[in-house]
Amino acid sequence: MQEFIAFNEQRAEIYWWMSSLLSRELTQEDITEYHGGEMYTFLSGLGMTPELKQPVEAFRDALKKLESREDAQLELAADFCGLFLSTPKNGALPYASMYVGESGLLNDKPAQDMNKLMADYNIAQRKEFNEPADHIAVELDFMGNLIILANQQEDEKKAEDVMQAQHQFLETMLLNWLPAFSQACSARDKFGFYAAAVNLLLAFCKLDTAFLAGEEQ
Repeated sequence: MQEFIAFNEQRAEIYWWMSSLLSRELTQEDITEYHGGEMYTFLSGLGMTPELKQPVEAFRDALKKLESREDAQLELAADFCGLFLSTPKNGALPYASMYVGESGLLNDKPAQDMNKLMADYNIAQRKEFNEPADHIAVELDFMGNLIILANQQEDEKKAEDVMQAQHQFLETMLLNWLPAFSQACSARDKFGFYAAAVNLLLAFCKLDTAFLAGEEQ
C-alpha cells in the first residue's frame, strides 16, 4: 500500500509541475531552478522510462539552448504570450474548447464538463488562476488532485474507483485534445521550449493511461 501511495504522489507531482509550467510565464528564479541539479535529477529519472526517453532528451536540449539565449527570461515570456495568450490563428491556445468544442469559442462544453467534474469531486480551481475550467493548467491540477484523492481512500474498492476515474478523465478530457495542442505548439513555438514541454506532457499522459488501463484489468 505504501508503494502505491508513493507512486501516486510521484504521478501527481508531474501533473502539478506541468500545470505550473503552463499556467504562467517563468520568472528568472524559475529558470535558475530549471538549470539546477534537482531538475537534472528529476528529468534523468523520468528519462529512464523508455517511452519518455526521447521527449525528455528533447526537453533537456531546449533547456540547454535556454542557457545561452540572450535575455532568456524576457524572450521566454514573449514565447509564452505568443503561444498561449494570442489568437487561434497565431498561437496554440491552451483550452480544450478550442480543439474539441462545438462552437470554436471559449467556455464551450469542455469547460462546462470540467466545472461539473470539479463540483462532483469537490476539487476547486485555484482562485488566483482566473481562467476557463478547460485551461490545460486547470485540467492538470485537477488530475493531480484526483490522484491524491485515491491515496486518501481507506477502502480499497473506493480507491480503485478513483483510479478508474483518472483513466476516464485522461481519455475523455485530456488525450482527446492534447495531441492537437501539442501539434499547434510544435508548429508555432520557434524556440521550442514550450513545444518540448507539451510533447513530454503528451508522452507522459499516454504512458499514464496505459498504466491505469493495466490497473483496471
